[in-house]
Amino acid sequence: MTVTSATARDGSCRRTTECQVFDDGTNTFFWRAHTLTVLFILTCALVYVTLLEETPQDTAYNTKRGIVASILVFLCFGVTQAKDGPFTRPHPAYWRFWLCVSVVYELFLIFILFQTVHDGRHFMKFIDPKLGVPLPERDYGGNCLIYDPGNETDPYHNIWDKMDGFVPAHFLGWYIKTLMIRDWWMCMIISVMFEFLEYSLEHQLPNFSECWWDHWIMDVLVCNGLGIYCGMKTLGWLSMKPYQWQGLWNIPTYKGKIKRIAFQFTPYSWVNFEWKPASNLRRWLAVCGIIFMFLLAELNTFYLKFVLWMPPEHYLVLLRLVFFVNVGGVAMREIYDFMDDPKFHKKLGQQAWLVAAITVTEFLIVVKYDPHTITLPIPFFITQCWILGIVLLLTWTLWRFFIRDITLRYKETRRRKQEGSGEHDRVLGNGSTATGSGRSKLNGSSDSTRNRKS
Repeated sequence: MTVTSATARDGSCRRTTECQVFDDGTNTFFWRAHTLTVLFILTCALVYVTLLEETPQDTAYNTKRGIVASILVFLCFGVTQAKDGPFTRPHPAYWRFWLCVSVVYELFLIFILFQTVHDGRHFMKFIDPKLGVPLPERDYGGNCLIYDPGNETDPYHNIWDKMDGFVPAHFLGWYIKTLMIRDWWMCMIISVMFEFLEYSLEHQLPNFSECWWDHWIMDVLVCNGLGIYCGMKTLGWLSMKPYQWQGLWNIPTYKGKIKRIAFQFTPYSWVNFEWKPASNLRRWLAVCGIIFMFLLAELNTFYLKFVLWMPPEHYLVLLRLVFFVNVGGVAMREIYDFMDDPKFHKKLGQQAWLVAAITVTEFLIVVKYDPHTITLPIPFFITQCWILGIVLLLTWTLWRFFIRDITLRYKETRRRKQEGSGEHDRVLGNGSTATGSGRSKLNGSSDSTRNRKS
């Protein structure tokens, strides 16, 4: 009984690594909920708007201000009352805030989805007057010479033209994605698969048209590869870091206090993700679904700004990326917990559920707002490549989880039968030997008796 409980406890520690965390349990003002304080401040703000502020006569301004005020009230409620997620650093209220932002963003997407194409784009103009205007897409293809001898002043101008703001964005994005996924193989598969998607869909969006060296050297090797490498190094440091949490006022030195404040923005504890996609069919399908949703969210970034006429440098595009950076890590942790321990986590986490709903809703907006672009026929040779890849994937799945298992079970059954028949033969062999020896003894005794009689 003691050994079993110790084994279960050790398994729990390996799964959550909570056993490696030391916390003195200091509960300061920083960690309290402050529900009454927030309610008092919110009430004072509403009283000020009602009694002391003169309402402007601008209908559009009042509408915007009313929508923003409604969102802020909902965020105040969620930050103080919403359910906590798996992350607690830098503060649980921070992650509750992004959970409520996910709800607001999903409601906004649902509203856009139920509008006509004209009204939806006009509503974007209501958010920012600069929007609502068709924008040309930049083509990154064209002249793909690395060294252009025709340009004597700058023969490497093609490389410098590609070095825009997306280069550090690629690196930073994949660094953060690596921290979310925590697996080198999955990150590399998603990185390479997205480049294949760009090849396959460049006939729909000119933005996907890039030079071969832009795809595989600058993107996959330099930006994505370097981001994944730095992310894996950070994961190694986080997995080896001792998690000893002490109250700020219990630390005697100022250097220790500053270090404690800096470590407040690191995880409370660390869990190494072991996806093990080939262990069983359920985990294999789950990992394939995660990769599919990641790729769909990446494609939505380009297609949404195309159908809603948003320039790549617009602040709404940047805010969407910041949003996914903050909610993606929580969603991946909830998905991993749901896969790793389905008995304890009986339902999918709230943030993971919202991220999946947001990704699907964004894609539905793209389908509704520009069905012509999304249904442009894929070139025949690209279709052949994707069909071949899907067939190979299905074939491997059938072999690994069905044919291989059936073969192994058949071999195991045959081996047991052979061992059973061999054991039976040995038993029979021993019995016949004993019988034979018994007969010989009887024969020998009878012969001796006859000799004595004679």
